Amino acid sequence: MGPLLIVFLRKPEIGKVKTRLAATVGPEKALDVYVGLLAHTLGSTEQLRCTKQAWYTGEGSVDAVEAYGFTTHLQNGSDLGERMLTAFSNGFSYGHSPIVIIGTDCPLISADLISEAFDSLKTNDAVLGPTRDGGYYLLGLNEPLVSVFQNKTWSTDSVARETLEDLGREHKRVHMLLELIDVDTEQDLIDTNWDQRDRPK
Repeated sequence: MGPLLIVFLRKPEIGKVKTRLAATVGPEKALDVYVGLLAHTLGSTEQLRCTKQAWYTGEGSVDAVEAYGFTTHLQNGSDLGERMLTAFSNGFSYGHSPIVIIGTDCPLISADLISEAFDSLKTNDAVLGPTRDGGYYLLGLNEPLVSVFQNKTWSTDSVARETLEDLGREHKRVHMLLELIDVDTEQDLIDTNWDQRDRPK
């Protein structure tokens, strides 16, 4: 089946997205930022030649992503790790490999970075794109590996480190991408200059 790109996203709903950011800039601004980041992320995938799946949370549909070549799937699991494991397992069960997953929080995500991730998996077992806050914006695998999705305190500064430790214990060769900034707080907005960027509408 070839390579698969998975995007994890939330249905854009006021008060349901970017809640840490909303605490300081308000829910309307936070929603606007999220919608912009989502459009930017989807736009970054437009020219990629691979199967594309959007796995989402929230009520209702996210049909708009289909314009970018994505099929839509509802996330399923008790925490982020379980939901990602479900998406990866589904992809591998249909014969996809390699599989790369990204979120919708990184203003500097690009087609070049995602392509680098896929290319790196020709000679590596895994690829990781770390974020400044200790998490990651991209994970790619050539084969199922349950441990990277388990026993993590998600959304903390230990996630990337613990994931690398899991990969090391499994003797996997890992390619590291450029560190980026996730937009979770007002300071992240400032540091990425997101409000001043030309963004997809």
